[in-house]
Parts: sequence; C-alpha cells; structure tokens
Amino acid sequence: MRLKDCHNFHDFRKLAQRRLPGPIFNYIDGAADDELTYRRNWESFDDCDLVPNVLRGVEDIDMSVTIMGHKLDMPIYCSPTALQRVFHHDGEYAVAAAAEKYGTMFGVSSLGTVSLRDVKTRFKNPQAYQFYFHKDRGLNKAMLESAKEVGVDIMMLTVDTITGGNRERDLRTGFSIPFRLTPSALFEFMRKPMWGINYLTHEKFSLPQLDAHVDMSGGAVSIGKYFTEMLDPSMNWDDVAEMVKFWDGQFCLKGIMSVEDAKKAVDIGCTGIILSNHGGRQLDGSRSPFDQLAEIVDAVGDDIDVIMDSGIQRGTHVLKALSLGAKAVGGGRFYLYPLAAAGQPGVERALGLMREEIRRGMMLMGCRSVSELTRANLRFR
Repeated sequence: MRLKDCHNFHDFRKLAQRRLPGPIFNYIDGAADDELTYRRNWESFDDCDLVPNVLRGVEDIDMSVTIMGHKLDMPIYCSPTALQRVFHHDGEYAVAAAAEKYGTMFGVSSLGTVSLRDVKTRFKNPQAYQFYFHKDRGLNKAMLESAKEVGVDIMMLTVDTITGGNRERDLRTGFSIPFRLTPSALFEFMRKPMWGINYLTHEKFSLPQLDAHVDMSGGAVSIGKYFTEMLDPSMNWDDVAEMVKFWDGQFCLKGIMSVEDAKKAVDIGCTGIILSNHGGRQLDGSRSPFDQLAEIVDAVGDDIDVIMDSGIQRGTHVLKALSLGAKAVGGGRFYLYPLAAAGQPGVERALGLMREEIRRGMMLMGCRSVSELTRANLRFR
C-alpha cells in the first residue's frame, strides 16, 4: 500500500501500522481500559441520518467557519497532540505546513516536540497551545508567559487529564520516552528499520515546552507517569479563572462534557469549550461528545463557541456535528495516522480528502454554507 492508495481514515491507519514499530502504533491507536468509549466515539455518528434537500442551487460551497475570533477555510482543524516527532521525524512542522496549506488551525501540546516559537515564526495560520496544568505553579506561570510572549492565538487548557488513563496497550508494550527496549519491543523496532534510521538521523528528539523547566535526563518517563506525578489533580475552577484572567485572550477548555461545566466555563470568561473525552484515552465508559453535543449547545451555544472532537473519521461526521450546533470540530487520529504513514504529504492528503468529503456532502445536502446546516437536516433513529 502506498499513500496514493489511501482514500479514507482506515486506509491511513493500515499504512501507519505497516510503517511504525508496534509500541508507537499502539500508542496512537490505543485507548483506556476496554476501549469502549474509543469505539463509541465514532459509532455515535451512526445513530442519526442526514436528511438532504434538493434543487437548492449549490454550485458554490462556502465551508468556512469562525471560531474564537479566527476564520478557518474548513470546519475541521488539527487538534494538538503529544510526541508528534516520534510518529514522523517532521512532526508538528509537517502538520502545521499542511494545515496552513488548507487554511485551518493546528496546535502544539505541552508535550509537543517542537517549540511554540519555532512554529509561530514559520507558520501564519491560527495556532493553539494545548496546556497541561502542573503541580508546580511556577512552571505553569512560566509556560503561560512564554506562550504569551510568542503570540499563541488560542490557549487550550486540557481539563480531563488530572491523572492518566489506564492505557493497557502502552503497559503491555512498555511505551515510554525515551524508549525502553524490552526484548519484544526491540524486535518490533528491528522489524521497521526505516523508522529507526529516520529517528536517529534527524533532529534530536526533545520536549521544548518542558525541557527548559523540567529535568527529564534521569531516564525513561512513561506518559502515564507524567500525568500521574507531574499534573495537578487539585486543579479547580478558581485556578482556571485565574488563568483566564492572566491570559486575557482567546481561552478554551478542552474536555468539557457536562452542561454544568459548560455553564461554569461561560461564567469565568472562556471564549470556547471543546467537548472531548480525549479520544477515549482517559475515562472508559464515558459518554461520547457527539451524544452530548445537542444539550450543551442548547445550554450555552449563544454564549460561547462550542466545538467537539473525538471520533471524527469522515466528512459526514463533521456535517452531523455542525448540524447539531458545533462551530467546528477537531481531529487527532485523522491526521496522526497519515503523519506517521507519510509525513507532510500524508497530512495534506488527509486534509484534502476531508475537505472534498465535506464539500461533496454539503452539495448533496443542499447546503451552500455551514450556517445552512441545522437540526432539520438530521433524524435520530
């Protein structure tokens, strides 16, 4: 299989699986516990059907949206995700370049593998910063100040990771940073030599957002250990309110799932919320964002930008979310598999296919702009 043979999410996943060592593929592919929520995230879209209108004159399609003050040429963006240069040596640079080409947003994580400053200097499309709240309040302040100085467009505080999810695939493979080469893991890396060659012959792996503040030279740090030992489970609404005030700009909470929390986000001055269960990687058995979307839009949709992620695989998924009232959707695995498979060309192909699916879907539904997508276009079974 080659990149040109990839026509959808599942094709990209297969190509990534062929090219990545097992522990790394399973880090992207896996989720928490029995992975029930991971599966429910995309299955939830199957519980409703699109109801098209015809003869509406849809020769010209406008799929642009505006979220938190930034116009995007398409209603899906590349959600910030950790460790991207582990999956492909170009990492965030490849994703940012592809997102810029298609006029959409991308993001860098606190566990990102390039610096905020580097990507902000090189790329002009809107940039979000996925922020993790650490026990060290001085570290939090220093990281926020760095992001403000760089000119990050949107602060995206992740609120569903006060401890790590039980990602059993990572436990079985021993996934960690730096890599812990157990005999089985070593065999997996030997089976995929090109990944290792690229990893060793390109820019040295680092975590620039943390390197200046945290000494990680003492050995392997599992992702679960990072969440469990460094992040602050005592984080509360007063802490977030202080961050919103300090940031004094576009600020959204990623990981909101209840109406009560959505209303609190409005009350403390957030400009956006992202309905998300972290791609099923945290609390298994939790509800899918699509299942929660309508009631949260009804509660706060006039007061704050409501976005959702988790489970997006098709353009029709995007259209269903927009029809329920989401301002836009984010995706992680939908571009991570292509990134792992082929770097920037892979991400560009994924975004191009997604744009075409959204355009085609809007035409077939008789909608010329995103604003014409409404609940009248949906029927739940």
